[in-house]
Amino acid sequence: MRNALGLMLASVVTAIVISAVWWFCTSSPRLDVAAPATVVAPRAERLTEAAKPAAAPGDVEVTAAIPDKAPVAPQPKSICANPNPLGVARVVEIDTTGGPGFGFENFKQLDFLADKEVVLTFDDGPWPANTPAVLKALADECTKAVFFPIGKHALYHPEILKQVAAAGHTVGAHTWSHANLNSKKMTEQQAKDEIEKGYSAVKMALGAAPTPFFRFPELQHNPAAVAYLGTRNIAIFSCDLDSFDFRAKDAGQIVNTVMTKLDKHGKGIILMHDFQKHTAEALPTLLGRLKAGGYKVVQMKAKAPMQTLPEYDEALIKEQKVPVASTRPVGSVVQTVAQ
Repeated sequence: MRNALGLMLASVVTAIVISAVWWFCTSSPRLDVAAPATVVAPRAERLTEAAKPAAAPGDVEVTAAIPDKAPVAPQPKSICANPNPLGVARVVEIDTTGGPGFGFENFKQLDFLADKEVVLTFDDGPWPANTPAVLKALADECTKAVFFPIGKHALYHPEILKQVAAAGHTVGAHTWSHANLNSKKMTEQQAKDEIEKGYSAVKMALGAAPTPFFRFPELQHNPAAVAYLGTRNIAIFSCDLDSFDFRAKDAGQIVNTVMTKLDKHGKGIILMHDFQKHTAEALPTLLGRLKAGGYKVVQMKAKAPMQTLPEYDEALIKEQKVPVASTRPVGSVVQTVAQ
């Protein structure tokens, strides 16, 4: 009797407990503790696994949250330290086929410069101290020019001419010895030799093909030489504004001469000489005046490099007594033994 009464009492207690638990679970606020709460990601973070690109071999998977705004791709660092440089407004490519002429001093067919545009050009280099000073002034303003070196000078100072090319400037030629090709004593063959030997010298100094841009010494344009340059597809440069820096008594006179002419004409190809000390001294101020006056620099490049004539290359090598280069691989000649 007592056992039966105990079993009945236990069943009643169990039923009461079960009822209480059921009432608590159905009437209390729901709280799921078995799984974490779901947080809805911003729109840019909603990237499903199916939409993610497959990782390439060697890729590292990034598990950080994708930002709401896509990051900007890193840009290459500017090589210009000047926060407000003169710079280069535009670069033009010249098709030198047929020997086009530039510069209103002698050629008036191709007027490609807009108002307030200039082309900086330098003759007669390379030369110690002066050419490097010109290069520094140009680099400080992050701008470019066209250089017309003399062949002899190029072989005197090839390391300086290499600096000109390495800085991104255009390198043409200005004859072998700065001879007046319009002289009555100059034969057509001698004029040809001056032109071709000058280009071969520039090529030898640079270790690379020069640009098919040419300027006659003293701007003396011999008709036969002009015709010859056309057959060689070499562009001929005169100028719009001559600085006459070789006559200047000081740097200030050069600046005043150029700016007076430029303000009158409004644009132009400017002729200067990196051979001249006063030009190197004047250039920082001149570039500053150009910038202040709202002038823009145009850089001129050629569509194709200059093809020198092998016979002149070979003759110059013999004349300069350049030893024949070794044909051995560089690894068998030069080896790093310590670093």
